[in-house]
Amino acid sequence: MAGGREPRRRRALVLPLPFQGHIDPMMHLAGALHARGLAVTVLHTRFNALHPARHPEFRFVEVPDGVPADVAAAGRIIDVILAMNAAMEASPAPVRAALASAMLAGGDEEAGAAACLFIDGNLLAVQRVAAGLGLPTLVLRTGSAACLRCFLAYPMLHDKGYLPPQESNLDTPVPELPPLRVRDLFLSPVSSHDKVREVLARITETVRNSSGVVINTSEALEAAEMERLRGDLAGAGLPLLLAAGPFHKLSSRSAGSSLLDQDRSCMAWLDARAPGSVLYVSFGSLAAMDPGEFLEVAWGLATSGHPFLWVVRPKLVRGCDGAQLPDGFEDAVAGRGMVIRWAPQQEVLAHPAVGGFWTHCGWNSTLESVGEGVPMLCRPDAVDQMMNARYVQEVWGVGFELEGELERGRVRDAVRRLMEGEGAEMRERAKVLGRRVADSCLESSGSSRITMDKLVSYILSL
Repeated sequence: MAGGREPRRRRALVLPLPFQGHIDPMMHLAGALHARGLAVTVLHTRFNALHPARHPEFRFVEVPDGVPADVAAAGRIIDVILAMNAAMEASPAPVRAALASAMLAGGDEEAGAAACLFIDGNLLAVQRVAAGLGLPTLVLRTGSAACLRCFLAYPMLHDKGYLPPQESNLDTPVPELPPLRVRDLFLSPVSSHDKVREVLARITETVRNSSGVVINTSEALEAAEMERLRGDLAGAGLPLLLAAGPFHKLSSRSAGSSLLDQDRSCMAWLDARAPGSVLYVSFGSLAAMDPGEFLEVAWGLATSGHPFLWVVRPKLVRGCDGAQLPDGFEDAVAGRGMVIRWAPQQEVLAHPAVGGFWTHCGWNSTLESVGEGVPMLCRPDAVDQMMNARYVQEVWGVGFELEGELERGRVRDAVRRLMEGEGAEMRERAKVLGRRVADSCLESSGSSRITMDKLVSYILSL
């Protein structure tokens, strides 16, 4: 090499949608790319801003997001997505300046030209600006392959009368998207159906205009869905469609960026519990319940007789920044139950004391539970969670959905079903599936590991 200098490393830029369920997989992808020799620049919005000091291996550049204060305060994800794209489209110059700055080496003498920008599929406005700068965009899909198929199928679902959903057709099978029913399709309880359609149409456009799509899933988990998806996109001229996850198995655990402080005291508490005895309960970063439902969950857990670790984060209960546990609850569960504000979830699920997971079935939580062989009690709330729960129960057989009204007796019985008797069979299936998914990431011949190497080679070719 002339002058004895090593060649400069190619750089990848990443820009996550600023919500926890989207930030984590993007940052884990960044960690996996960095571990394979690429320099990484993280672009981030002011809304739910990341903390550069936690990731000294990356360079950070802020992107103006233009989200109005009232929309940001309400925090409804679809409204934030639409507001962010509208602001960036109305005033693209600040976004262009941020991208142009990120494309420069920024004082890193080892880093060369930016090869591409990974964006969340919701960021169509950013993709348009990047195209004007000649910067290729790759879309990271943070949901499942089945979820992307549902997004792409939305026009067909309307044409055939499945949508908008009616009370009379909720249990109608959707043969074009097996094993889904109408009730399992992507829906939002707080945003209008027209807004949902607009967001999904924009995601479809972002995908079709990209230089490739990378999905946080595994061929070991969704081989049939990936095959169908390739057929769905066969005419789009998409250069790359890869299942390269789960990214948290391909990257260091520190690569994620929690927006809430994790209470690590729960790990010592778990250390003192018997193997497979604890039910971990967490409904993610956005799902919410009514005060009456919270009360029923609390007493259902208390009367189940099983040890539990329950995440009660701020705003879990609608209208309350901090939920109040019912009188007598702490005495009833003393020595058996622990309640915390936020958990280091990947570590909790990997702990041998954890034998079940009551989850909202967000895709990250589903992947993390599958990856550790932990069976699930599913209570989906919105968006893609219903279809994830459907796959947990009907396709993989590693859990079941708690449907209908949350009532303490039904909660108690569901917990016992998961942690006792029938749950043992689910636990065995979960362990087999977990080993298969983990091997896809960790074994040299694993599909996800090979796919990640293919992705890096593709980035270097851009």
